[in-house]
Amino acid sequence: MNDDKEFLGTQPIGKLLFKFALPTLAAQLINMLYNIVDRIYIGHIPHVGAAALTGVGVCMPLIMIVSAFAALVGFGGSPRASICLGKKDTESAEKILGNCFTMQVIVSIVLTVIIFVWNKDLLLAFGASENTIEYAHSYMSLYALGTLFVELTLGMNAFITTQGFAKTGMYSVLIGAVANIILDPVFIFVFNMGVRGAALATIISQGLSCIWVVSFLCGNKTFIRIRKKNLKLIPKVILPCLALGSATFIMQASESVISVCFNSSLQKYGGDMAVGAMTILTSVMQFAMLPLQGFGQGAQPIMSYNFGAKNGKRVKVAFLLLLKVCMIYAVLLWGCVMLFPKIFASIFTTDAALIAFTARSLRAYLAVLFLFGIQISCQMAFNSLGRAVESIIVAVVRKFVLLIPLIYIVPHIFTADQTLAVYMAEPIADTIAVTFTAILFSIRFKKALSEI
Repeated sequence: MNDDKEFLGTQPIGKLLFKFALPTLAAQLINMLYNIVDRIYIGHIPHVGAAALTGVGVCMPLIMIVSAFAALVGFGGSPRASICLGKKDTESAEKILGNCFTMQVIVSIVLTVIIFVWNKDLLLAFGASENTIEYAHSYMSLYALGTLFVELTLGMNAFITTQGFAKTGMYSVLIGAVANIILDPVFIFVFNMGVRGAALATIISQGLSCIWVVSFLCGNKTFIRIRKKNLKLIPKVILPCLALGSATFIMQASESVISVCFNSSLQKYGGDMAVGAMTILTSVMQFAMLPLQGFGQGAQPIMSYNFGAKNGKRVKVAFLLLLKVCMIYAVLLWGCVMLFPKIFASIFTTDAALIAFTARSLRAYLAVLFLFGIQISCQMAFNSLGRAVESIIVAVVRKFVLLIPLIYIVPHIFTADQTLAVYMAEPIADTIAVTFTAILFSIRFKKALSEI
């Protein structure tokens, strides 16, 4: 790593993007393993695997909310800190880091209390049935105790990658993922703890990652450091960060709301089988989205720093390269899903009926996956340039204006197969949302560049 933090404004864009994106991409893929590895092992628990998998799937809305709050603070503060570094204002960048750290701790305490006390009621509201609530409650009751580790790991790691320490950010995730992969089978099968074993493995793994992240940000290798004097919350410092992070928060938290909507509608039309399939579809969707977000987060330090340094040409070149890479990935993955849906389904379960049902649903649910490269590139660029309003608009339109209503409307239009119609709400909403995002971005991106 170059010790001169100005390398973000001088080195070739292509070299920088892949230098940051590849470790960040690896980190995103590794991070995805936390929940997916849990589901793979849980789905293979003898005799009760399918029901346990469905139960843990119902926990996903709560887990998504925890991750969304980490993004609210971390993904809102880190671009602003990077812009400050581009302006050569290290003091302001460190104030942002300190305030965001304190906010993450406060949020963690509040979330832990809420989830620990009310998780059973929330899980029932999120689509758990009499057959699956036992597994869902067992998993979430233990998972809640590790909320602080999750918040600090996900939120504070953003401040590592935004400075250009992409490999260090990758190691943050790798430490936890490797521990999780090792501990999962030990707790689930050797100690016969079932879903509680999966939750315990996740807590310990995230705890190890948390220690690594906080230690690095308090050490001497980072450009900006957590300092005691910056821990006191200052409204004019933290509020703009929360405003910018709210777009990412809406995108991630809305996944929780959408998961509830999907589960309730699928339970009505297709029962536990349809809800179980949705758990697998969500996992494959993560496989699609997280690498795209990894590419975006790799480009974010470059765009944010150069935007702060008023170098519009480098910002534009970085975005166009990000767009190209994301589109290629999205198209390739879409082709694999359309051609081999059963392979993706069989990763998570050995139940033949569930595999067959999921394979058919997967093709419908991800029918326009090839468009996601455009959506994610534009959203990440808005966030990188500190454009909070545009980021929020794009997130709200796709999730709340389009997808949630369509989940309930489409089954009444395509009545021949109402369960499949529920899944079809996703590609219909995505097609409209990508069109809207592309038009808005083409207008606002030019304006943002003209301002510098």
